[in-house]
Amino acid sequence: MAWKTLDDMDLSGKVVLTRVDINVPVDNGKVTDATRIERIAPTIKDILAKGGKPVLLAHFGRPKGKVVPEMSLRVTLPSLEETFGHKVEFVETPNRDALDALPQDSIVLVENTRFSPGEEKNDPEMAKFLASLGDVYCNDAFSAAHRAHASTEGVAKLLPSCAGRLMQAELEALEKALGQPERPVVAVVGGAKVSTKLELLGNLIERVDTVVIGGGMANTFLAAQGIDVGKSLCEHDMTSTAKEIMDRSEAANCTILLPTDVVVAKEFKAEAPHEIVAANACPPDAMILDAGPATIAQIAVVFEAAKTIVWNGPLGAFEIKPFNAATDAAARRAAALTKAGRVLSVAGGGDTVAALNTSGAAEDFTYVSTAGGAFLEWLEGKTLPGVAALDQS
Repeated sequence: MAWKTLDDMDLSGKVVLTRVDINVPVDNGKVTDATRIERIAPTIKDILAKGGKPVLLAHFGRPKGKVVPEMSLRVTLPSLEETFGHKVEFVETPNRDALDALPQDSIVLVENTRFSPGEEKNDPEMAKFLASLGDVYCNDAFSAAHRAHASTEGVAKLLPSCAGRLMQAELEALEKALGQPERPVVAVVGGAKVSTKLELLGNLIERVDTVVIGGGMANTFLAAQGIDVGKSLCEHDMTSTAKEIMDRSEAANCTILLPTDVVVAKEFKAEAPHEIVAANACPPDAMILDAGPATIAQIAVVFEAAKTIVWNGPLGAFEIKPFNAATDAAARRAAALTKAGRVLSVAGGGDTVAALNTSGAAEDFTYVSTAGGAFLEWLEGKTLPGVAALDQS
């Protein structure tokens, strides 16, 4: 990969424009989950250690090019300062002279980039203005790299640019998982709808050895085989597409693993009365809410033989017990194999992170991405503008 890291840059005495993702949850004026802030701390500390002055660029919410006071980044200051152990200067309208006047060991946070209409339009004038503020550009926001915005793509082409530590870790993990993976490669793809994962499945069946399909989308694949899925969540209008994916996977020598047994219930609620039946025996008045123990055992066998596991999406209705069983069991098996040094495991996507955290397996995965849309687009084989700009810089 052609992009540079902080190790390749001379930062001494320089202003380092640092794109970060601190779009964190806030309640009553306080940050309720500082995970994203904690994950950028190594980058900020390394810039300071190399004699650079980090100037943080970030978005917050969707103000759509207008100043919306309740979407001010000022709310993140206490959490930033606590995490960094360092005072953070807040600047609403930055200029280079003011930044230069601050001590070299300062950390500066610039107001929400999306308050400017030029940000999401990737306006060249805004990119030029941002470039005028710094000497070096560092992108540490992989989660925003799928957006061609002024602060993620435009400015990267105008300054010497590099990836921050979080971006570097993300790109290295993804490259190992899908770029040059150790085989066999197993992809776990779950979630509600096939229609939202078409490009992902299309890319994966050409690049992995086995795709484990779970969640509501597995019902669509079962229906495509003529199986009655009762009242289950199912995209009946997508069954021909599901059949096409199965045909393509066969041609690509990629095995698709679908549930052979399922957990069914007549109500979608916690601890609802439920039973385990064969995948082709869902009662007409019931719904499939999880994969069954025989399927979990099959997944474990596939994992045992794997060298690389890529995971996106839960295997069942993991939010409510007992329909979290398949997701939890499979996640813990992948985590145990990773901990034993037998597989490389990379996971990402909103529901995926929540599911792996719930199962207690996340900390033993090789890498868990919090990037959401960018992670999914990477898995789909798309070029991410924020990453491509680092390659070109």
